[in-house]
Amino acid sequence: MIRKLHPVAGGAAFLIILTFWTSTVLAELFGSAATILAVKTAILWGMLALIPAMAAVGMSGFRLGGTSRHPRIAAKRRRMPVIAANGLFVLVPCAFFLQAKAAAGEFSGSFIAVQGIELLAGGLNLALIGLSLRDGLLVARERLPRPA
Repeated sequence: MIRKLHPVAGGAAFLIILTFWTSTVLAELFGSAATILAVKTAILWGMLALIPAMAAVGMSGFRLGGTSRHPRIAAKRRRMPVIAANGLFVLVPCAFFLQAKAAAGEFSGSFIAVQGIELLAGGLNLALIGLSLRDGLLVARERLPRPA
């Protein structure tokens, strides 16, 4: 079961973050203040799905990886603390700040600066999770029996 949970949770986390990132860019480029507020509010609610998905990825990955010295598993193990810290200490506070500012109609320089930080941090997490997804798929393929 854990072998099925890990890729599903990882894929879900990646897609949720990608949706947050893409929605933000589209709202900022083409949306009204009301659209930006709707996206920022939806992102806060979306964290109710993202945070458990990330926790499931971390716990299942830790369990599956164990003490493996496989280079791809070691790389995944090194990425996870960066992904988690970036999410917890950068992305979550940014999301709350940006939603509060959007709700108040304050799209000032601080909103723009924090929005830039959020997009960079979100892009970093997408890249790191994408690399981990790739490595996980490659490790899984190595473990499949080869046809004769």
